[in-house]
Amino acid sequence: MSSNRIHAAWFGLHFFLLTAVCLAGIFWLIAQGATILPSACNEYARKAELGATWCLGKEAGPSNPLRRGIATYLHAAGIQAGYSFFAPNVPTKHRLTLELFYDDGRVEYESPHVRSKAAALRLDSLLDRLPEQRYEPVREVLVKMLAFSVWREHPNVKKLRATFGLVNPPSITEFEQGKMETFQPMFSFDFSLRDEQKQ
Repeated sequence: MSSNRIHAAWFGLHFFLLTAVCLAGIFWLIAQGATILPSACNEYARKAELGATWCLGKEAGPSNPLRRGIATYLHAAGIQAGYSFFAPNVPTKHRLTLELFYDDGRVEYESPHVRSKAAALRLDSLLDRLPEQRYEPVREVLVKMLAFSVWREHPNVKKLRATFGLVNPPSITEFEQGKMETFQPMFSFDFSLRDEQKQ
């Protein structure tokens, strides 16, 4: 087989997988009702999404070598996820607020710290996904890790409360009237940090 045929076959496979990834993302958005399309399209989109994920080997068992091979290639090529996070489906804004309680009764408010713009982007992405049901089993552990990173800078803190919630920006009319964004709590966790030190 000539090198031109090998390159053409490789390009064809790469383009096919890239198209399947993008279509799976688009059909998922339609199935979730996140578009202006009528709700009658949701069921068709769900079936189309299954077809696209089947092409990516995701319907096979986790130990299936074909599924693992495709997943490895997608990650190595950087095409494992579509670009559905761009507008018009900009995710809602979430915030994690940390209340630091001291022995003397003082209370300070902090947010998780990051050291770079890339880390800030990853943190925002994590916070936007945290309310999803699939993250519920690990939600407390993730929040605890973020809280612990702040506690290391405040070792005298007795207790820490992490409150996660939705930030609702004002409408244009409300903004013109001077109204600010509102914070709607969704869940919170209390951590006794001194108990953590004893473990």
